[in-house]
Amino acid sequence: MNTFTAIDFETAHGKRWSICQVGLVRVENGVITDELSILVQPPNNFYWDRFIDIHHITPEMTRNAPTFNKIWHLVEPFIKNQTVVAHNGFSFDFPVLAQTLQYYGLEVPEYEKHCTYRLFRDNLASLCKIYNIFLNHHEALSDAKACGELFLRHLI
Repeated sequence: MNTFTAIDFETAHGKRWSICQVGLVRVENGVITDELSILVQPPNNFYWDRFIDIHHITPEMTRNAPTFNKIWHLVEPFIKNQTVVAHNGFSFDFPVLAQTLQYYGLEVPEYEKHCTYRLFRDNLASLCKIYNIFLNHHEALSDAKACGELFLRHLI
């Protein structure tokens, strides 16, 4: 069970299909063996200002980035038939993935879902302070790494 993928998505606005950044880490036998961080152009490259204020990703940064359907082949092997963990995953990341795939007419893969928010019952920033885990909050790769560290602590 200490082999899994930790994921995080940032979105451009309130629609769950508006991914603008993907961050993930692959953990095998308790060690990070791979990581992926990709800026993604959301549909119409449209952002809400308050979301830019949260993650600091702007339309200028994603103007020439690929859309999610163009990078899914890079992400899918880390998700399909894997154990996947996300912080607040059932309320955010898992629906974001499903709705984005549906938006682009792509099949939603089977995978085992775990949520570190449900396991620890606190927000990611607070937990990282408690467990002394580095976090550049709302940067998808940093959030995914922190989530992976928390899940490993849960497994111990």
